[in-house]
Amino acid sequence: MNTLSAWQAAGELVKLNGQNIFVRQGGLKHGQVLVLIHGYPSASWDWQPIWNKLGQHFRLITLDMLGFGFSDKPIGVDYLIREQASLFTSLLKKLDVTDYHILAHDYGDTVAQELLARQLEPIADPKILSCCLLNGGLFPESHRPVLLQKLLLSPLGRVVTLFTTKSALKRNFHKIFGKNTPPSEEVIDGLWQLLMHNNGRRIMPKLIHYIVQRKQNRERWVGALTNAQVPLKYICGMTDPISGVHMAARFGELIADADVCELNDIGHYPQLEAPKQVLDAFFDFYHGQAPHEKPA
Repeated sequence: MNTLSAWQAAGELVKLNGQNIFVRQGGLKHGQVLVLIHGYPSASWDWQPIWNKLGQHFRLITLDMLGFGFSDKPIGVDYLIREQASLFTSLLKKLDVTDYHILAHDYGDTVAQELLARQLEPIADPKILSCCLLNGGLFPESHRPVLLQKLLLSPLGRVVTLFTTKSALKRNFHKIFGKNTPPSEEVIDGLWQLLMHNNGRRIMPKLIHYIVQRKQNRERWVGALTNAQVPLKYICGMTDPISGVHMAARFGELIADADVCELNDIGHYPQLEAPKQVLDAFFDFYHGQAPHEKPA
């Protein structure tokens, strides 16, 4: 596993929409673009176990969203999903990207849903070619937040952050990973460093508001999936208590010709727990689409 410091050194801070955003690029210089969108409460570092393999086939673009990782973490903003989505479109336009594929996880799934929703509108955003989603709360009625998430959403949220220690983070991550694929100490150390960078712990109650936003925007974001005009796939760690087997079942109910890859005994972070299985499922999805231009 690449160290967090190496990941940071390979990226850069870019001014996007008035904020300093950590951006990482890699892979082929002239291949098809794959945008990777991370989850909560981590950052783009989540993708490093599969980064190099993906980079053999794609031009890779990712970033730490506002409030996450190495990006700015201002206290006086609302951290709206639509504004996180706009960071990606601003970056893609800045890089002159006209079309791209998406691989997203968790909170990033919701950002991907907002980007998909915009594809159904007459706007001039770069074109999405396909969208592959890992464990996430695609359908708010099927999302099962853990106790810590519920507490952060409550009036006690600010108090809870004071007691969010590295040990507490470790306990909570062990609960959502698969029994046989627990997070390594390096993963826990990295996640803690990312959370604490720029005093990120203080804004956790604001970031967790995405759960409320999912309910408020259900029609738009679920409609983005049910009306999607691009290939979709859901790769699901089935033992995930938050968005596992029940979310996969709901995806199958609502999405026509649903393409679901079930990863048995894997939890909420498939890309960390079972990177080879995720890569196999993703490339099966990608190569099963309409013929692509051969990467340079």
